[in-house]
Amino acid sequence: MPFHFESTQIPEVILIKPKVFGDERGYFLESYHAKDFAAAGIPYAFVQDNQSLSKKDTLRGLHFQAAPHSQGKLVRVVQGAIWDVAVDIRPNSPHFGKWTAHELSDSNHCQLFIPEGFAHGFLVLSDTALVQYKTSSFYAPDFDRGIAWNDPEIAIPWPVKNPLLSPKDQKQPLLKELKFD
Repeated sequence: MPFHFESTQIPEVILIKPKVFGDERGYFLESYHAKDFAAAGIPYAFVQDNQSLSKKDTLRGLHFQAAPHSQGKLVRVVQGAIWDVAVDIRPNSPHFGKWTAHELSDSNHCQLFIPEGFAHGFLVLSDTALVQYKTSSFYAPDFDRGIAWNDPEIAIPWPVKNPLLSPKDQKQPLLKELKFD
């Protein structure tokens, strides 16, 4: 199999390590294979691909879409490095409010699968980072939500104290302020 799938501290979030075939010309890898992913418990039909370019110390997140437009995500880095974070926001989950984080980079080729019911964010560690991710649901602006990146109850130890934030991310609510229908 061209992938190694690893559970994280939150079992539904999966770290994916592709097999890289390299030689003097460079390398080749498969970044996605529907049958292999389904066999590993990721049976999503991804419907949209997104890409962002961000500079060092940019923090994007913590974002999610509310039901019925919740999104599962498959995140990878094409250029640079990020610290990628998933926060469990499923109200009945034993991991509610807990987080897991992993470095994704163009050198380790790792990907992170984040299922529906999680908020997602990342911090750029390199000078710039080109991030691509697949989603299981189309973008629905009316269902776009977020959580404060520095929510003290979640207590994510971001590796930068004063990240670059969008105006939207500067005013996101705390997790305890969200209403789940």
